[in-house]
Amino acid sequence: MDVSDGELARRIAASAPGAASDVEAELYGRLAPRVRLYGLRHLRDAQAAADLMQQVLLMTIERLRDGKVHDPDRLGSYVLGMCRLVVIDLRRGGRRREQLLHDFVGDVPVGTSAPEPRVDEERLEACLARLAARERSVLVLTFHSDRSALEVGRELGLTAANVRVIRHRAIVRLRACLEDEEGTP
Repeated sequence: MDVSDGELARRIAASAPGAASDVEAELYGRLAPRVRLYGLRHLRDAQAAADLMQQVLLMTIERLRDGKVHDPDRLGSYVLGMCRLVVIDLRRGGRRREQLLHDFVGDVPVGTSAPEPRVDEERLEACLARLAARERSVLVLTFHSDRSALEVGRELGLTAANVRVIRHRAIVRLRACLEDEEGTP
């Protein structure tokens, strides 16, 4: 039994508030490829198209639940119209960001980042060596191994809160050492 998009939309509108259903999943499965294709054509970026798909379909299902879609039989047109409006809004936001960068950053060309500050690796190594072993371990596990405070705490036998305090104090000491002329903490 093949049900139309309009019928699925009416079922969603008639369902209990807040109840996710197989009907929503079916409608999502039908509309997602269309919205993704629209995003690929107009945004020319797979990740942006996936984001557009999520945003548009979430808004569509929410509006169906709230009864704000007046003609469920024209749901395809409604969704494509929403795609168009979201893409316009994304582009408008991008232009605003570019304008703000131009106005407030000045001579930095849009699309390029400011040069990263150079790190004196020898000084950094010396400053890290001057930290206590526990502070050094917390910093390395956090920033080099990209672990959360909870994961670092489990590995070192500390609480997550204790890891955050140690990390904060170690960063303060490390920064002071790097900014000091002689390189002493």
